[in-house]
Formats: sequence, C-alpha cells, structure tokens
Amino acid sequence: MPHRIASSAARLSAFALLVLSVFSSAAPAQTNSGADSNQAAPFEVMTFNIRYLNNNDGQDVWANRSDTVISTISKADVVGLQEVVKDQLDAVKAGTEGFQWYGLGRDDGKTGGESAPIGFRRDRFKAIDQGTLWLSETPDVAGSKGWDAALPRTVTWMLLEDRANANRWYILNTHFDHRGSQARENSGKGIASLVDKKSGDVPVVVMGDFNATDDSQPLKNLRSGTVAPLRSARTQTITPASGPTGTWNGFKAIQDGRRIDHVLVTDQVQVLSHTTLDPKTPEGRFASDHLPIVVEVTLNAAAKPAK
Repeated sequence: MPHRIASSAARLSAFALLVLSVFSSAAPAQTNSGADSNQAAPFEVMTFNIRYLNNNDGQDVWANRSDTVISTISKADVVGLQEVVKDQLDAVKAGTEGFQWYGLGRDDGKTGGESAPIGFRRDRFKAIDQGTLWLSETPDVAGSKGWDAALPRTVTWMLLEDRANANRWYILNTHFDHRGSQARENSGKGIASLVDKKSGDVPVVVMGDFNATDDSQPLKNLRSGTVAPLRSARTQTITPASGPTGTWNGFKAIQDGRRIDHVLVTDQVQVLSHTTLDPKTPEGRFASDHLPIVVEVTLNAAAKPAK
C-alpha cells in the first residue's frame, strides 16, 4: 500500500473514528429503566498475560506452566489473555470446558502471531457481537503497526449479554506495544475516545497488558474521557485491593510497584474487589512472567441496566 503522510492528530482521529464505526455495527443497547439492578449478580473478570510459547524459556516453557495457567483461568467468569499463540489458545480452549473464546492473530487477522482473546462462561453470558481492531492508523487492516510500535497490536472487543437478566456489557482486552511510547499514548487516546462516544448506558470493562504504570501518560490517556471516563478498578474497589503491588516478575521475582497490567471500568460498574494473584506451578515457579488480576464487578445500583 502507498504510504500516506498525515499529521499525528489526523491519524489518531482516523483511528478513533474507524474504531467507533466498527463498534456502531454492534446490536444497539436499549435502556430499560424499570429493570431491577439487584438482579445483576456479581461476576469475576480476569486479565492475564500468559507469556507466549517460547521454547527458549528453560524451566519456564509453556509445557511446564500450561496446567497452572489453565487452572487459574478456569476460576473466572470473563477472561482476557495476552501473548497467546495458536497452540496456546487451542490448549486453553480444550482445558476450559464451558467457556467460549474469540481472538484473532495480530499478524494476519487469522491465526498468525499472538492474539488477545476474550473468553467467557457460556452458562452465564452470550456474545451479541465481537471484533478485533489493530492499534494503528489503519485499525481495520490486519497486521498493521501503529505510529512507533515495534509490533502489530490489537484490541479485542465483545458485547456480552448476561443470561440471567439480559444486561449487556462491553468487554475490551488489549496489549499495548512494549517499545513505542507514541503508540501506547495514541492507543490510550483512541480507546478512551471510543468508550466516550459509544458506551451509552452499557457498562464497559477494559483490561490488558498496557506496558505502562498507573501514573504513566498512556494510562492517563485511557482515563481522559469526559462522557464515559474509565477509572482504575484498583482505585474504585469498595474493599481494599489485595495481593502483590506489582504484576511483572520476569520469571525471577515480583517487582513491587511495577503494575503494568490493569483493569479499568466506567461509572456504571461497581467494583467489589480487586485481587492480584500469584499462581505457582507444582514446582513452585511462576505461572507466567506476569501476574493475573481478578476483579469482581456488578452493575452500579445507580446505573440504568442496558439491554
């Protein structure tokens, strides 16, 4: 494709608008203000970077960790994973009976390269719509890299409906670039713009490996929305956050305070708990080079259930 020269602002605007147009194709959410929000039973959302299948990982190769990872995943209701290659996703699907999974490879929009899949319990939710976008100036072009990113990066989204009460939830799962600071910042702006313009009465949960700490510019950009601003679930929980303060361990040691994996929510979401887990293999080694986060959420009592 010919290279098009455009300003950073223009390219970011194009990203936000195209993301918005794709989400607009989802089934519309209709507000039912007469619904009883007490029917919105809590559920657990997990984000977990499971470390891609790297045969050079020594004692920490996927084969030595997979059972622990899958066991950990199975305890949540909605899960967003990062760094998942095809063989890993196949193993996760086989090991999480009762879950439905969706995620596309970032290299070709099929199975090539890592994906950021979302899984959910079929007995609790059903998928109304879903899709994958690339965090780039051309978000609908599979394999496209954005700005100064080293690699293609994606955001996976789902519109889920709770089978118990027909309430709908937008779930977004992403993995920001590890090198490109401009890519991380623009990805944060684009997702914030999307949530601002499209969420309406639908509660939104955004999760993933952002390769950025809570006080960094990418996370500030994610929280920059004015209509439906995202908030850190860790700061919104009504019970004290528990577990390690960092989410990165490098298979060596947890780095206190280095929290680069996050869950964010809109105001319609009530966060009941926020827990950083530290799962270990039977040999006592880390399940991944990242730690998973589990957040228990429900519909805010003041929010209008979206259906």
